[in-house]
Amino acid sequence: MTDTIERGGRRFVLVPEKTYARMVEDLDMLADIKAYDRVKGKPQEFVPAALVDRLIAGENRLKVWREHRGLTQAALAKKAGISEPYLSQLEHGSRAPSLAVLKALAEALALDLDDLAP
Repeated sequence: MTDTIERGGRRFVLVPEKTYARMVEDLDMLADIKAYDRVKGKPQEFVPAALVDRLIAGENRLKVWREHRGLTQAALAKKAGISEPYLSQLEHGSRAPSLAVLKALAEALALDLDDLAP
């Protein structure tokens, strides 16, 4: 039989401290497994080293990804619902995008928002 107590109309089960510690460890392990499964469930894209080199060198992320996807400025602007001159300004760094525009561009390029964030 399991020991229980009642406090404030709520019922609690009493377990030995070692059992409780093991349960906490198991819950932590379960959280790790779920996080791993979420990551593994997402398709991973492998990119060429040349693309990574350009990003590390500080080239405009938007331009690098657009070119990697084989899109013209006109095509990407249309997919993202923005004007081509605005996209050009973003790529040249003369304007900063709003969060909504950044999200639209990330979606149009099939990227996570983090991939475009500076």
